[in-house]
Amino acid sequence: MNEKIFRVLFLCTGNSARSILAECILNRLGHGNFRGYSAGSQPKGEVFPAVQTFLERNNYDTSGLRSKVWDEFAEERALEIDFVFTVCDNAAAEVCPVWPGHPLTAHWGVPDPATFVGSEVESQQFISSVHNLLETRIKAFLDIPFESLDLPSLKKRLDSIGAID
Repeated sequence: MNEKIFRVLFLCTGNSARSILAECILNRLGHGNFRGYSAGSQPKGEVFPAVQTFLERNNYDTSGLRSKVWDEFAEERALEIDFVFTVCDNAAAEVCPVWPGHPLTAHWGVPDPATFVGSEVESQQFISSVHNLLETRIKAFLDIPFESLDLPSLKKRLDSIGAID
């Protein structure tokens, strides 16, 4: 019996830090049942170097990471996405494309490591705190009993995850 693999798209304006972190976390914790992707409305064109360093130091697979425009996931032939989570306030306020499959959406805003000002050590500590917040939220998402919730209840649960500190 084939289990469904849920596809999750994390959005941020620049797609260089927060959404990249979330993509990596979900792909590590999703145990093959969830697949994370990330994109941005105005991608920076590269992964923020301090985030790349953090991910590598913490043994995340970074081989396929890249900063990409969200249009890739809105094309007619794009993968059907099940969930879309915005992780920055700018992306949440933008008019998003119509996603194939009409996924459920929620806003899970977190601070931006790419705008943090401080030493390299302080930057890595800040990235670690953002990572931990995203990891906590993603774990809460993975614990949802999807099969036992109706759509309104699931949407309410997804929205409540964005309030976890």
